[in-house]
Amino acid sequence: MEKGLAPIRSKHRAALVFGAGAAIGILGGMIGLGGAEFRLPLLIGLFGFAALSAVILNKAMSLVVVLIALPARLAAVSASDVAAHWPAAVNLLAGSLLGAWAGATWAVRMRSSTLYKVLAALMVLMAAALLATHTATLGTLALPLWAQVPIGVVAGFGIGVVAAVMGVAGGELLIPTIVLLFAVDIRTAGSLSLLVSLPTMLVAFARYSRDGSFAVLGANRRFTLVMIAGSITGAVVGGLLLGVFPDRVLIPALAVILLVSAVKLARHD
Repeated sequence: MEKGLAPIRSKHRAALVFGAGAAIGILGGMIGLGGAEFRLPLLIGLFGFAALSAVILNKAMSLVVVLIALPARLAAVSASDVAAHWPAAVNLLAGSLLGAWAGATWAVRMRSSTLYKVLAALMVLMAAALLATHTATLGTLALPLWAQVPIGVVAGFGIGVVAAVMGVAGGELLIPTIVLLFAVDIRTAGSLSLLVSLPTMLVAFARYSRDGSFAVLGANRRFTLVMIAGSITGAVVGGLLLGVFPDRVLIPALAVILLVSAVKLARHD
């Protein structure tokens, strides 16, 4: 738990919390993601949670969204297609599980002022990944196995750190990594990313629980459930809107939102 801070109990109205969750869900649904990158700055800026508390709440909500999205995603992509690429998932997990533990450890020990700046930098990274994944044509690196495996472990470690520190699933980073390193089509890569994200998130959760950091969840159980409900509802609506707005307009706009959020987090005391 953040030094000198008791868990803040949100007193915001359920309608505002649900609406914020729905807005985030719509943003994520329109680009096929959970939207946790957009939820984090709202938890800090709108709802007044301190950095680490916001990260833990974001992680809890992201985990539920991934659990709900996984069956639907696996129904859209055949299990045989996903199973055919199990070595890629195992390769990334070898690094991401360690990265998640390390990232959660660093987040818990980091000074709050430092964590805000780290989160700001990671927001910029997410904006860059968003633009790269959705506006560029991803090729493949075609690496030999002896190079692919260690690079996959290192990439997985980095993604695990980012996911743990931000409280996100990490799909924005996992999907292009899977496409580039393992020559998997982007649709199947989306399903594989969820399979990597789930255990990675559970490891980060386990690490956060060791320091009593989950007190913020207990103090904000209703807030968390209402925002999750809004996020899921929004994700369904966002999925229906998929393709309504052209990517050349939507993706840069979302990247700008992340960059503005990064600036605000960097200036946060």
